[in-house]
Amino acid sequence: MGLQIRDDRQMKALTGLSQDQFDHLLPFFSAIYETTQQKTYAEGVESGTRRRTPGGGSKGKLPTLAEKLPFVLSDSKTYPTVDVLGTPCAMVRSKAHENLHK
Repeated sequence: MGLQIRDDRQMKALTGLSQDQFDHLLPFFSAIYETTQQKTYAEGVESGTRRRTPGGGSKGKLPTLAEKLPFVLSDSKTYPTVDVLGTPCAMVRSKAHENLHK
């Protein structure tokens, strides 16, 4: 259950982008996110700390990249505390902080 964005006006208010701009940005965000995740996985395998295969574990409050991106963009636009940032996604502050920096 990520942010529920109803229209272009709300999208701009929360993220600073129109829906078209968001749609254009999403593939780039996805590529960078996947590359970062693969690097993190490889580092975990090398150090012996990796416990799960990619995709293992719980899916979290923001399971898709289309839900993760508005979360990050809204932080960049409004810079709320992690308490405020996590509230619309029913996330505790520690998870909001972790997801933001991930």
